[in-house]
Amino acid sequence: MKKDKAKNNETIKLSFSERFHRYMKLLWKQRVLIALIIPAVAVVIIFKYFPMYGIMIAFKNYKPKAGITGSPWLDPLFKNFIRFFRNTNSWPTIWNTLKVGVMTMIFTFPAPIIFALLLNEVRGKIFKRSVQTISYIPHFISIVVICSMLNGFGSLDGLFNIIREFFGMEAVDMNNGSAYFLAEYIGSAIWQGIGWGSIIYLSALSNVDTSLYDVANIDGANRWQKIKAIAWPAILPTTTVLLIMNVGNVMGADFTKILLMQNDTNRSQLEVISTFVYHQGIEQGNFEYSTAVNLFVSVVCFILVFGTNLIVRRIDSENSLW
Repeated sequence: MKKDKAKNNETIKLSFSERFHRYMKLLWKQRVLIALIIPAVAVVIIFKYFPMYGIMIAFKNYKPKAGITGSPWLDPLFKNFIRFFRNTNSWPTIWNTLKVGVMTMIFTFPAPIIFALLLNEVRGKIFKRSVQTISYIPHFISIVVICSMLNGFGSLDGLFNIIREFFGMEAVDMNNGSAYFLAEYIGSAIWQGIGWGSIIYLSALSNVDTSLYDVANIDGANRWQKIKAIAWPAILPTTTVLLIMNVGNVMGADFTKILLMQNDTNRSQLEVISTFVYHQGIEQGNFEYSTAVNLFVSVVCFILVFGTNLIVRRIDSENSLW
């Protein structure tokens, strides 16, 4: 105890220059790791932080010729936000965004977890690796191709209606209206992301000490008990962190997929905030208005992430992000 106190007192007594010298010495010792991380940090700063000054557009009467700094401030300052909330289409758009985001997260988030747990129980290495590799393939298929597949499968003579007719159901045009939109959207999202999303969970499961399974076998545990007592605790920290991050994407529906799935019969029912921003900003040139709407979404997503992390920290502080 006395030695520890003496070391702490010695550290406190160090001058600023001595502490700085120690810090630089530590950085030099870790120079290889720092060099590896510099490109990633540079990309984040250039593409995520530098563009943040453009947020000012939401509070200005933006004139492209005058630029961001030269454009006059709005009066009142929150005019674009007031305009959005007074818009008769804003609340249906927000509701559509929440509905798509929440339903997608409910079904797509647990899918890779379940797939990873099941695949981890497979003992045949060749079969396991084959299934794992095949499950990655949909992730690399373009969204444009997937939407073309959905449009073809959902037509009157498409694959989905062939299956319906096989079970004695009538053929319907699934591309007409929005009745089958969520089923197609969520189903394709699961198909596309289940294999790729399972990688991080399988990586966590690969670090589990195999002797734990040997002990469980000696105790007579069945597969469900081994998953519950060994596999699930191993991926719980990873699952919690990814859950917090996924909650922040509830308002960020897949813009490209929804835009490509829209047509004249369902455009009003499928309008979400991301497509609303696209129509207002890119098509109509209302840059300040669309920036304000997107800023509103960013604030809501931040609140969701912060609130979810707060709940997780109260339940188990070791699994929270901060």
